[in-house]
Amino acid sequence: MDIAGPGGGGPKAVLATAEGGASSTMTRAAVIVPVLSRQQSVTPADPAGRPRTPRGPEARLAEAIGLARAIDLDPCHTEIVTIAAPRPGTLLGSGKVEELAERLRDGDITLVIVDHPLTPVQQRNLERALSAKVLDRTGLILEIFGRRARTKEGTLQVELAHLNYQRGRLVRSWTHLERQRGGAGFLGGPGETQIEADRRLLQDRITRLKRELETVRRTRDLHRAKRKKVPFPVVAIVGYTNAGKSTLFNRLTGAGVLAEDMLFATLDPTLRRVRLPHGTIMILSDTVGFISDLPTHLVAAFRATLEEVVEADLILHLRDLSDPDAAAQAEDVEEILRDLGIDASDETRVLEVWNKADAVETQSGANGNAVVISALTGAGIETLTAAIEQRLSGHLRETTIVLRPTEMSQLDWLYRNGAVLAREDLDNGGARLNVRLTQAAAEELARRREA
Repeated sequence: MDIAGPGGGGPKAVLATAEGGASSTMTRAAVIVPVLSRQQSVTPADPAGRPRTPRGPEARLAEAIGLARAIDLDPCHTEIVTIAAPRPGTLLGSGKVEELAERLRDGDITLVIVDHPLTPVQQRNLERALSAKVLDRTGLILEIFGRRARTKEGTLQVELAHLNYQRGRLVRSWTHLERQRGGAGFLGGPGETQIEADRRLLQDRITRLKRELETVRRTRDLHRAKRKKVPFPVVAIVGYTNAGKSTLFNRLTGAGVLAEDMLFATLDPTLRRVRLPHGTIMILSDTVGFISDLPTHLVAAFRATLEEVVEADLILHLRDLSDPDAAAQAEDVEEILRDLGIDASDETRVLEVWNKADAVETQSGANGNAVVISALTGAGIETLTAAIEQRLSGHLRETTIVLRPTEMSQLDWLYRNGAVLAREDLDNGGARLNVRLTQAAAEELARRREA
């Protein structure tokens, strides 16, 4: 799936890797992070008017390099560029464009990634001036998502996002057809231009994709309705990309979901049933990673996937304790949650989890309600599962239960749904047990004994 840029073909024509068979070496790329000067920049605020944590240029550069490497690019030139006044035609100043063009020629670099939104005009002008393919942040993320999608739903969503992105960037890449005739002779009129025909074809494809995704959404609704008939609570893991969501998912479920130190290592949502230590059964959902300045095309296209988060009974907001930009990343996640109608400050609905404790010496920064873990080593997982179970089923209760001989069939249920701390077999064939149960399990046991 190509992203059609101003130059005609998509970046995959340029990103020739061993995967495509065109080359055995990685594509050499330049990564540019434009930073507006203090006079031009404005500190953003959240909906409540509070200033947001500024994101450092070095952190932005590191993230942009990570995004480039996620699609097998070789970022052989990286640079932070301070912009005093953004140029409408190229974003960067003419001197910087000339300097960059020389670096590209000297380094045999064929692709430039600009970690900033570019207008179609800016992208086209930069490509002409640099004689190289140019991708902005949105185009790069779309390319990564295109590589990562595995399911039919994921492929449809990414293609829809691609087409919406392309629609505003169509330029004529051929000149053999000035116009298509609307009919024979002079009475046919000028007809439609080639660009208009392309836009019409794009719109037709977008309409078909939306219909297919609506079918997917209805199927998801049916599956969700079936799950609700079997009252298992749903727990969704959300977080900034590369926070360790898939590693935590694998730790809790024993699944084999791809988990690598790579941005957007996984894309398609995965659900598994998990039995917690005291018997509570939940459905755990691993979702797509969030990122700052997530393209609106993607948020709209992945609405069906993100509905798993909206419908979840509990949301685990996973944060990377080792990342110096963790505060800004958390705000990005909270902003997307707000867009989905979820209050990230609602502690009954959202549980904050600090991951990668093994990668730092001190564990400062987490608030008092956060659970500190290492999904990689398993440290803190017991505390996390206890916190999840408490949120889903209430506080644990320790109690003594005396089972009559006629109730001994409940023993198996007790061992599966609680923690049996002590057991004494009685002379009459019954048993006395000291057990720890959740509130929900205790209520279920009472119903079972009354039946």
